[in-house]
Amino acid sequence: TDFDKLIADVETKPAMRPRDAMASAGKTLVELFGLARELNIDAEGIDMGPSPTDTAFAADLALPIEQLELTVRSYNCLKREGIHTVGELVARSEADLLDIRNFGTKSIDEVKAKLADMGMGFKDSPPGFDPTAAALGDADASFLETEQY
Repeated sequence: TDFDKLIADVETKPAMRPRDAMASAGKTLVELFGLARELNIDAEGIDMGPSPTDTAFAADLALPIEQLELTVRSYNCLKREGIHTVGELVARSEADLLDIRNFGTKSIDEVKAKLADMGMGFKDSPPGFDPTAAALGDADASFLETEQY
């Protein structure tokens, strides 16, 4: 058996864009997998201990946001909001950051790029998800709307 793939069949109403349907389905899957994991947290298994990447990841989370070399506007907005480390930054969702005064989509894009360089993302981004790679062109969107799998 091949356990390296997950195939999802997502159907939506014509009023919903395919991109929005996929985003909603992804969010639902993440929530459901989280619930499944919580069913038996005390399940027996092999304790592997922390991996070398876990310790490196923890060090990255402790980095001050100054190390990200953000633009002055983005940096000042985050500092004013009380965000001082990368860990505090990734604990926020994109929507949380957009609520910050003077912190708009350009700032979000800048921070996303810096976090992606570190292999991280916002709280509401699935691990390993690259939003730039998932962007659908018009041709892709029309294909998804008309084809059945």
